[in-house]
Amino acid sequence: MKSDFSSRAHDALNNPQLRRNFRRAMDGLMSKRAVQFADQDDWAALRARGAAIKARALARLPDLLEEFERKATANGIVVHWAETTADANSIVLDILTAHGAKRVIKGKSMVSEEMHLNAHLEAHGITAVESDLGEYIIQLAGEAPSHIVMPCIHKNKGEIAQLFTDNIAGQPYTEDVDALTAAARKVLRREFANADAGLSGANFLVAETGSLVLIENEGNGRLSTTLPPLHIAVTGIEKLVEKLDDVAPLLALLPRSATGQPITTYVNMITSPRKEGEKDGPRQVHLVLLDNGRSRVYADLQLRDTLRCIRCGACMNHCPVYARVGGHTYGSVYPGPIGKILTPQLAGLDCAGDLPHASTLCNACVEVCPVQIPIADILVRLRTEAAQPSHAPGVKGAGSNTSMVENAVWKGWQAMNSSPAAYAAATRSLAVIGNLIPAAAPLLKQWTSVRSKPKFAGRTLHQLARDKGYENE
Repeated sequence: MKSDFSSRAHDALNNPQLRRNFRRAMDGLMSKRAVQFADQDDWAALRARGAAIKARALARLPDLLEEFERKATANGIVVHWAETTADANSIVLDILTAHGAKRVIKGKSMVSEEMHLNAHLEAHGITAVESDLGEYIIQLAGEAPSHIVMPCIHKNKGEIAQLFTDNIAGQPYTEDVDALTAAARKVLRREFANADAGLSGANFLVAETGSLVLIENEGNGRLSTTLPPLHIAVTGIEKLVEKLDDVAPLLALLPRSATGQPITTYVNMITSPRKEGEKDGPRQVHLVLLDNGRSRVYADLQLRDTLRCIRCGACMNHCPVYARVGGHTYGSVYPGPIGKILTPQLAGLDCAGDLPHASTLCNACVEVCPVQIPIADILVRLRTEAAQPSHAPGVKGAGSNTSMVENAVWKGWQAMNSSPAAYAAATRSLAVIGNLIPAAAPLLKQWTSVRSKPKFAGRTLHQLARDKGYENE
């Protein structure tokens, strides 16, 4: 389905409550992050190290994936490979069916959103319940996440209070945050106890040890991965790091960039299922590694930098476009600046070719990215690929925005500026008829829909110079 950012953006801009919700949230997040990185020298050194860690891992990605599989398998984790989201959904469903699982408790996972896993499981008679508070709220609302880190950032206390009253039996209306949290906890505790399986994502995969690293603040991730007898993790192949020592610098970057915390409340490392004599943990651990176009992105040396992303959401928090229109406007799982470069690469420029244009190229996202992803450069590259494809292997749907009319206009512009006589004739003509062309004319309407039509002077600069006697000077 082709994206339509423009029409959704108009709807969002005409929703004053949505804009107030985002403005308040973004201001708070930016302030908290600024406090954490007050020392600019420390910030520069740390982000350079983070970028180097991710670049090193990507440079050796094929080998490290094989190393990770060997180590994880030796630890007792069953590793599955999925080329597409359909493959990943089928693998997860087969595992759950083999274990007779009918109820799944989920920790936060953007890849499961990418797979549309909940809908797939529901279609096969399996209920998946989100245990992250933000994810639980939007699940009740029947919505997709609006932010990578804070899924329900677009809602205020009153909207959440009404949602709980409408969906949780016996819940009175209250805007008290502690009371709302307690109401969700009461429901979710039962789900944790009764779940047949737990499902999570992974923030990092460590090739050296075959470990999964998950960070969180609520404890729901830990409960989802230890209480049920079966744990399934789903994540993208780019989450790999080479060594266990690489995790600490990234943990020093991710929470501080995301929520302004020095560290999350919980850092979970899963290396094996429950061992003999241990009192908790799942009996089986399965890991589904999803490609879904990532290998194609990896094949292009410039676009490969996209895969450095550690999903902190800092680029969204500082983006002037995202702060005004919100995550749902992007029509994809990954919104904001990272979504503007990732989604067109995964889904194709023919489906999401408008997203790279949803940017001012102000570079705010580049300045705050903890792993130095050159987002603005990649946006320009994708815009170019959409109009003038280079047939690069990493780009899907290149040339989808090619326009014969636009190409003809630019060739005419080139011809006009290559000939002094043609330039003089064109400028004289525009001075005469330019202001007579209506703003809604086919060649102008996309430009004038968001800009004022320029006013052409009645006389050219050359004509004015001749009148002043400067023609030969």
